[in-house]
Amino acid sequence: MRQALPVIIDCDPGQDDALMLFMALNAPEFDIKGITAVAGNVPLSATALNIRILADICNRVDVPLFAGAAQPISRKLVTAEYVHGKTGIDGVDLYEPEVKLQEQSGVDFIIQTLTQAADNEMTIVATGPLTNVALAIKQAPELVPKIKQIVLMGGAMFEGGNITPSAEFNIYVDPEACQIVLGCERPIYMFGLDVTHKVMSSTDRVAAIRKIDNNVARAAADMLDFFDRYDALKYGSEGAPLHDPCTIAFLLKPELFKMKACACQVETHSELTRGHTAVDFWHVTDKEPNIHWAYDVDREGFFDLLEQRLALYEN
Repeated sequence: MRQALPVIIDCDPGQDDALMLFMALNAPEFDIKGITAVAGNVPLSATALNIRILADICNRVDVPLFAGAAQPISRKLVTAEYVHGKTGIDGVDLYEPEVKLQEQSGVDFIIQTLTQAADNEMTIVATGPLTNVALAIKQAPELVPKIKQIVLMGGAMFEGGNITPSAEFNIYVDPEACQIVLGCERPIYMFGLDVTHKVMSSTDRVAAIRKIDNNVARAAADMLDFFDRYDALKYGSEGAPLHDPCTIAFLLKPELFKMKACACQVETHSELTRGHTAVDFWHVTDKEPNIHWAYDVDREGFFDLLEQRLALYEN
């Protein structure tokens, strides 16, 4: 059996982050070193509680949990309660789980974990604003060679933006953090709206997940019932795009996705286009590729994988 992949997960739950965690937390393919929360979809106080609740729902109280950055590197925080609800994971009831946060900060945890890793060993999965990851890179640049790859949800090219006409939410919140990450010279696999808008939920998809009938699948279906309301109205679709699970789906089954090596820059100065990801998809510049950009997905294969992984949980 292949050795489990050492992974740090950085997220801002968010119903789609929750599904990403549900796919990751029972995957024998991963050795999850820890989960760090960042402010994004909702403030840090909520995302930090949410990772505790989600780990508890999955019965993975052994995974260390950390609170990271409460603000972007140099901007005021922008949140998205209008999409995710006041808690970020509206659709399930909040409660005080027994599993606690570690006292160490999320950024310090990332730095410590990289310090202890071999070169080219650690995978970072990032599904919120990139503040925690960027701060770790900025504070300890000598540890960057320890990173095997960064698999992130963020950005848009053909699809435009979802918070402004130009920008996807995660990148808009902290474009300076994205700029640091894009310049780290490690392999980056980037899942933006171009591909995540191709994996839309629907009433039939949610019904299939609910039919699995274990605690995790029921929680997933309940959150999707809430999450779908806003996006169905926005996109004129039956449901919402499942942005963040694309990262884990790629690590589990990369053949589901079509990727292209591209140069990518992020706009940090203009207020009009703040957070815009300029993806050189057609190679019209002489800039060297710094990302692998996801542009297509096997939709049926994605949802089959999601349902298979949710079905592995016991009641």
